[in-house]
Amino acid sequence: MTTHFITAEINLQDSPRQLHDAIEAELQKRGEPLRWAVTAVNSDQGVAIVEAVVVLRTCQLP
Repeated sequence: MTTHFITAEINLQDSPRQLHDAIEAELQKRGEPLRWAVTAVNSDQGVAIVEAVVVLRTCQLP
């Protein structure tokens, strides 16, 4: 198991719930989210900047 610090740009959504779901979905693509935070919002580009720590599980060898 390893942890990784990542930064992601997420398109702003119509509601906070939709934004939360979009963030969770994007982070799941990169590993299991341990923690995350929206650290900036660029309203001109319509994106939220998210910093996260994700866990990647390594395959166990037989």
